[in-house]
Amino acid sequence: MTRVGAVDCGTNSIRLLIADDAGDGALTDVVRDMVIVRLGEGVDETGRFTTEAIGRTRDALDGYVEAMRTHGVTRVRMVATSATRDASNRDDFFTMTAELLGRVAPGAVAEVISGDEEAALSFRGAVGGVSTSSTGEGSGPFVVTDLGGGSTEIVMDSAAYSSNIGCVRLTEHCLHSDPPTPAEVDAAEAFVAERLAPAFAAVPLEKARTWVGVAGTLTTLAALNLGLEHYDSEKIHLSRHPIASIERICRELVAMPRAERAALGPMHPGRVDVIGGGALVTLALAREFSRRAGIDELVVSEHDILDGIALGLLD
Repeated sequence: MTRVGAVDCGTNSIRLLIADDAGDGALTDVVRDMVIVRLGEGVDETGRFTTEAIGRTRDALDGYVEAMRTHGVTRVRMVATSATRDASNRDDFFTMTAELLGRVAPGAVAEVISGDEEAALSFRGAVGGVSTSSTGEGSGPFVVTDLGGGSTEIVMDSAAYSSNIGCVRLTEHCLHSDPPTPAEVDAAEAFVAERLAPAFAAVPLEKARTWVGVAGTLTTLAALNLGLEHYDSEKIHLSRHPIASIERICRELVAMPRAERAALGPMHPGRVDVIGGGALVTLALAREFSRRAGIDELVVSEHDILDGIALGLLD
């Protein structure tokens, strides 16, 4: 049996999936993990990774490498997305990742992937679980959104677009007060609208029937809407949420002070200060999908780009 290791390093988090080939295009999870490392902290302002951010990422990746060695991974792929595309000192990052990944597979290196490939991998990972589900979560055509720290991908079978807007980027750019002032929220909404407009123009949303959302902002919103006392990926995966409920939660999060957000049971500590930014991006997506496609609910998947990377290793 082939055992693969997939690592996704984004602006806010680094994640690992160790999985076996279950046949018929499916995976059996062995390990699935996430660490908030905030690699992209300050990149918008300085154009560079900080020494501290690279150090946090190194520590997390070192643990992932040991997990892959322990579990006998035979194929590995690590991809880096938005923040790494933008950093002028990204060679420091690549030197570090090559050193660590070489312990699993000599010559393995992290890859900076394009927004188009990021979107395609997210779509493959997310839609596989929904389209093969027998519980009626939705039917195609699907529109998948991967709302990350530095970018947001909107993708359908026929088109995809990666926008330079995400929960970390928006928070650092616009949301500085606790809670954000009305003026900051207005500025943030205008910034989101500007960054998402090309995506909405490029992707034929009118054809979509089901909205599938992946990544931490949307899974956290799902957990809150489900009323969970703590984050439970099994309950969140393929859960369905009326857009009206998601919009209500988004508005509440934007208006909350940091301490109140931190007290929410499903809230990961590393998302507390950026979830408001993610909520504003979600609101813009929800409004457009409702207006253009008549979509009235969100299906949230715990399967995403990691699963797409792992499946690609099995091709």
